[in-house]
Amino acid sequence: MKQNDKIICMLEERQKEDIKNLNKAVTEFQQNFQKPETRREFDLSDPQALKKDTPARLSDNDPRCTISGLQKFLGEDLNHDRRVKFQKEQSREWSLQQQRDWKNALADQKFAEDLHDKNRIDLDQKAMELQRKDVETRQAVCAATKDFNRTQAAEFEERKMLEKRQEEEDNVAEISNLLRGDLLSENPEQAASSFGRHRVITDRWKGMNQDQLMAIRYTQQQQVLEKLRLQEEERQRNAEWDRQRIQAARAQLLFERHQQRLNRELRRTLDNANAQLSQDQKSKKIYLQEEVYSNFPTGQYFTQFNTTSR
Repeated sequence: MKQNDKIICMLEERQKEDIKNLNKAVTEFQQNFQKPETRREFDLSDPQALKKDTPARLSDNDPRCTISGLQKFLGEDLNHDRRVKFQKEQSREWSLQQQRDWKNALADQKFAEDLHDKNRIDLDQKAMELQRKDVETRQAVCAATKDFNRTQAAEFEERKMLEKRQEEEDNVAEISNLLRGDLLSENPEQAASSFGRHRVITDRWKGMNQDQLMAIRYTQQQQVLEKLRLQEEERQRNAEWDRQRIQAARAQLLFERHQQRLNRELRRTLDNANAQLSQDQKSKKIYLQEEVYSNFPTGQYFTQFNTTSR
C-alpha cells in the first residue's frame, strides 16, 4: 500500500507538472502568436487609435483638403513662417557663396599671374641658354665637318691609287692564268668537280673515254640481272603467301565448324536446364497454393497491438 501510495503521489505530481507546462506553453503561444493587435476587431477598441490616426490637415498641398471639408480657406498660409525663414537662409547662403567665389577668383587670378610671370622668366632664360649652346654646337660641327672632309679626301686619293695598282696586278695575273690554264691547254682533268669524281663540270667536259663506257655497260648488265633475281624472289614470296593464306582459311573453316558444334551442344544443355527449372517452379507454385494459414490471432495479440499504437 505504501508503494502504491508513493506511485500515486508521483503520478499526481507528474500530472500537475504536465498541466503546468501545458498552461505555460498555451500562455507563451498566446503572447507570441495571438496578440491583441493581430485580432480582426482590434481596430474597433484600440486605445491608441486617435494617436495613430492622420490629422485632418497636414499642409496646404494636402489632397484631402477639399472645398466641402472646410479645412483650407483663401488667404491662409500655414508654411509662411517656415518659407520666409528658408528664404532668408537661402539668401544668406547665396551671399556667402558669392563672397567666397569672389575671393577664390581673385586668389586664382593672382596665382595665375605670378605663375605666368615666373614661367615667362624661366622660358626666357632657357631660350638664351639654348641659343648659346646652339651657337657653340654649330661652331663645333663646322670644325668637325671640315676636318672630316679633309680626311675623307686624303683617304679617297690613297684608295683610288691602291685600286688602280691592284687592277693592273689583277690584269697581269689574269693574262698569265689564261695562257697557262686548262681551258686553252684542254686538260681533261679540268672537268673534274670538287663534289666528287662521279660529277663533272658540263661546260668543261670533253666526253667519256672507252673505259668509262665499258664500265657503264657492265653496270647496266648487272642491274638487269639483279632485277630478274628480285622478280623471281618476289614471285616465290607471293606463292608462299598464297599457300599460307589458303591453309589459314582452311583452319579457320574447321575452327568455325567446331565452334558451331560446341554452340549447339551448349544450347541443348541450356534448354534442358531451363525446362527442369520451369518444372521446379511450377511444382513450388502448386505447393504454395495448397498451403493453409493456421496461426489465429489471440487476445494477447490485440492487447499488444493497442499498446504499440498508443
